[in-house]
Amino acid sequence: MWNIIFLGMISFFSDVSSEMAYPLIPLYLTGTLGATPAFVGMIEGIAESLASLLKVFSGYITDRYRSKKPIAFLGYTTGILYKVILILSASWAGVLAARCIDRIGKGIRTVPRDVLVSENAVRGKEGRAFGLHKMLDMAGSALGILFAYLLLSNGQTAYKKVFMLSVIPALIGLFLFLFVREKKEPRELKSREPFWKNWKQLDARLKLYLVIVFIFTLGNSSNTFLLLRAKSVGFNDTNVILLYFIYNLTASLLAFWAGKKSDIVGRRKVLTAGYLTFSLVYIGFAFAFNKPFIILMFVLYGAYTAMITGVERAFITEISPVAVKGTMLGLHSMLIGIALFPASMIAGVLWTAAGARAPFFYGAGMSLLAAMLLVFFWKDSKRKTAEVL
Repeated sequence: MWNIIFLGMISFFSDVSSEMAYPLIPLYLTGTLGATPAFVGMIEGIAESLASLLKVFSGYITDRYRSKKPIAFLGYTTGILYKVILILSASWAGVLAARCIDRIGKGIRTVPRDVLVSENAVRGKEGRAFGLHKMLDMAGSALGILFAYLLLSNGQTAYKKVFMLSVIPALIGLFLFLFVREKKEPRELKSREPFWKNWKQLDARLKLYLVIVFIFTLGNSSNTFLLLRAKSVGFNDTNVILLYFIYNLTASLLAFWAGKKSDIVGRRKVLTAGYLTFSLVYIGFAFAFNKPFIILMFVLYGAYTAMITGVERAFITEISPVAVKGTMLGLHSMLIGIALFPASMIAGVLWTAAGARAPFFYGAGMSLLAAMLLVFFWKDSKRKTAEVL
């Protein structure tokens, strides 16, 4: 349990650092550097896709060498380099480079960290373990956003000051790695066929869910479009940051409950509720007509995040073969990465060509499709997946 708490606190401080900067990026790009929503979508799509595509390699290395803590530590160190480049950037190219480096780090660290969480979870209570981690993770995001709001509340010219201050919590997070204990496992010396040659041995629910994730992500564009939509309704740059704070705080408060609930009622019910909530939220953003309604949508968006992120990781780790657990987590993220770039690009193009409502109608439809696939095609199976592929 202590390992899970320390890993959660590492994520907490890392996210304090990251989220002090993240909600400012679209504002900095559009307000200071003059980028269009389509261009913001391109930058975010490239950065997020790069992170997700790297996770499958990180997962493979984690499985092959049974080494998780050093790989995760390496990934977290890039958060500092990200801030340095962001501080020095004077054009969209610099921001793109900084975002790519940040996402490279996320691509490296996420899978070994999640494997560490799963190894320290009680069997059958993986949802609670990942829910606890996600609760601390999102709490850090909320606090980082609150810091950004307080630092910018007196003006809109201090972006780089916030970027500089965000380095401090990143350093604290790295220090906490001293307290994480990794189970020493012998390196697997025998040859093993790649998992894709044994695809038929994987649990049918896992294969179906990977397909569903891909379909859903095609409609799940960058959160920057939610922030830009809020601005179009009348929120100024500073108040938009508070909306993102509300979202992260809601997700933090509900994440442990959602993970615990999935241990009791099953992963499918919680995941389906999450996708339906996402669809409702995006319809809400499409028809957003005043500020109170936008605030409600950010609260519901936090609820969606709580129901999906920790629960899907718990599902993947409990249903995957032990020998390729990291690889499966990485494959899940790789599929997200493949879909993320076109998702953000499509959203940007739809916004520019058909208006602010268009990308939200599209996203709501894709999420509804994902929910329907979970309801009508997911069949509970008692078949055990092979432990060794």
